[in-house]
Amino acid sequence: MIQLYYWPTPNGWKITIFLEEAATPYEIVPVNIGKGEQFAPAFLAISPNNRMPAIVDSDGPGGKPISIFESGAILLYLAEKTGRFLSHEPRERWDAIQWLMFQMGGVGPMFGQAGHFTRYAPEKIPYAIERYANESRRLCGVLDKRLADRDFVAGPYSIADMAIFPWVHAISERLDVAEMPHLAAWMARLRARPAVQRGLDVMKDIRRPTEMSEEARSILFGAKQFERR
Repeated sequence: MIQLYYWPTPNGWKITIFLEEAATPYEIVPVNIGKGEQFAPAFLAISPNNRMPAIVDSDGPGGKPISIFESGAILLYLAEKTGRFLSHEPRERWDAIQWLMFQMGGVGPMFGQAGHFTRYAPEKIPYAIERYANESRRLCGVLDKRLADRDFVAGPYSIADMAIFPWVHAISERLDVAEMPHLAAWMARLRARPAVQRGLDVMKDIRRPTEMSEEARSILFGAKQFERR
């Protein structure tokens, strides 16, 4: 059984989408990041960087439990464990892995900063808002060009799509992708997959507010975040 330490964010959705697509049994362990549950010692033992998602697989390598943190690493682990959504053919495999890294190193950080400075920063800083919005558009443009002649980002449907989609899905509320027809068509294809919808629906009634208390801001972005542990 997979225990998934989770909160409904793009990084969390990556894992619920995979688990639903692979029909892998899992149990949700909520980690309320707005209340600081990511700093609990028991969770830090699993995820030292105090970030969710993380998993504990009771049937890990050699039949022994294993814990994994970092969403990209979790996707790779689950793909290896299930034999799903990561090709064994070397060229297709490395194509998917490089686009997974594109999400981890570019899409996630840049889209995250765009969301932070647009929605959550206590002071609206035009330079920061413009800088990260422009970089988010650029990355969407890379994806639009990539998808011009294919249905999925890297060969067959893979963990690369599962990693990128939640972030594009989230930012599309603020960034118009109508001018990027190939990206928009890809989003529609993924949204039409029942397992993707089930993954997005996990704890769907809980959403991070656009306005937050000073306590929550400190936990997520301020002094609480940087306390020594």
